Amino acid sequence: MLVDNGVHGDSRVQKTARSMADAGWQVTLLGISADRKHRNWKLGEADVRLLPTNKLLHGRPHEFRRPALRHPLAYRPGGIDAHRVARAKAWSADLQARCAAEGRALRVRRLAARLMMSWTLLRQRQLIRARAARRRLDGPADRLWARGVRTLMGVRAWRRLEPYLWDYEFTFGPTIDKLRPDLIHANDFRMIGVGARAVARARAKGHTVKLVWDAHEYLPGIKPRSDNARWMAAHVAHEREYAPYADAVVTVSGTLAELLRHDHRLAEPPAVVLNAPGGGPAAEDAGEPAPDLRALCGIGAGTPLVVYSGAAAEQRGLRTIVEALPQLPDVHAAFVVLAPRSAYIKGLLVRAAELGVADRLHVLPYVPHWQVVDFLSGADVGLIPIHHWPNHELALITKFMEYAHARLPIVVSDVRTMAAAVRENGQGEVFRAEDTGDFVRAVRAVLADPGRYRAAYDTPGLLDSWTWEAQAEVLDGVYRRLLPDAVPAASTITAVSGGK
Repeated sequence: MLVDNGVHGDSRVQKTARSMADAGWQVTLLGISADRKHRNWKLGEADVRLLPTNKLLHGRPHEFRRPALRHPLAYRPGGIDAHRVARAKAWSADLQARCAAEGRALRVRRLAARLMMSWTLLRQRQLIRARAARRRLDGPADRLWARGVRTLMGVRAWRRLEPYLWDYEFTFGPTIDKLRPDLIHANDFRMIGVGARAVARARAKGHTVKLVWDAHEYLPGIKPRSDNARWMAAHVAHEREYAPYADAVVTVSGTLAELLRHDHRLAEPPAVVLNAPGGGPAAEDAGEPAPDLRALCGIGAGTPLVVYSGAAAEQRGLRTIVEALPQLPDVHAAFVVLAPRSAYIKGLLVRAAELGVADRLHVLPYVPHWQVVDFLSGADVGLIPIHHWPNHELALITKFMEYAHARLPIVVSDVRTMAAAVRENGQGEVFRAEDTGDFVRAVRAVLADPGRYRAAYDTPGLLDSWTWEAQAEVLDGVYRRLLPDAVPAASTITAVSGGK
């Protein structure tokens, strides 16, 4: 398995690797090392290897050229600005020392030194402004250029628009070739190209390799980078070039399966593998209890507690929760996120302080995926306040099923699939996305009678299909269909996955 993250925090990839290894397949999971060192460990019976990333093509050609038009006085990129400023500082320091030692003013030279310092700092500031401007690729010229490249090159356009995708090839390709897998499991849109090219190389050498593409989300429906008009066009082109290479496709919902089948003209609909809770710990971790959510928040059993668990980003709606707390005076909120000290979370904490509710907002790190359900069960309500983006409308996301297994009433925004499930099952309340007042109404309704909503989970069979064990059987069936003659314990599966 290949993943463009460090594996930690990616529960789907972890559960896939462990469960397929438990099914008898020999699994090697390849991920990205954050510190440029090789890392190795076991995930159940699966081998995990983190590889240092080679960021050779992350820089764009225009970032290395002198910005002559908009900032004509700027130094050329490459570090010369720091060298020139240091030289000016050294000259100033030397003249100051000589004046003190020799007892003479050296006024002309000191004036020249000040002028040189001002000049070098001016040119350095121009370079800094030019660099900041060049990081943004969202102007009319950028959009026109991206459209033109896409028109001329078609699915190959990503090579010009976002050549950094080749860096994943440089990172993973040599290791995959050495492993000589029978099947490559490529997760998400960045890794499909790496997997497809590895399959082509192997087949050219006479070794048949099957490719499974695990599409975690609908790429055209996610929120694109606001500062880069090239990003979406490039990644959609990359996905469309390599999707036909997949021998089988799996994804996270039936709706997304139909979209993928239509967009990529797949011969058959993808298999649906929900990112459901389950896939327990390794034997050495089995006795480790989940932390106490309320104890970490410093509150007792009688204090109302709402929880959000998952990615922290503006489109996830966490700001709605913060803005609502002044209208929910007795309620505490817990954010369980991957990066509790991220700039976005810090901004929310500042806003909570401005509203006078900082003491009721608690930011906590992730726990291991097998502890999530028990950990979240300490709350009174599970929150999913995400905004309306096409990708948010398509599936029951991971936290939805985790909240359900924790038997939490759910307050969800009116995104299509999850809102429909909550209304049908009676397990929570739906509010208008980004509407703080309606969010407050929904939370108050649930807290007024939580037992009514929890009772929905007593419906026979409701939770049975929302387990990872059921999903693992589907995935194992995909592997066996592709490799019918393989004895699982004697076969190698290298899974490549891309993170969100």
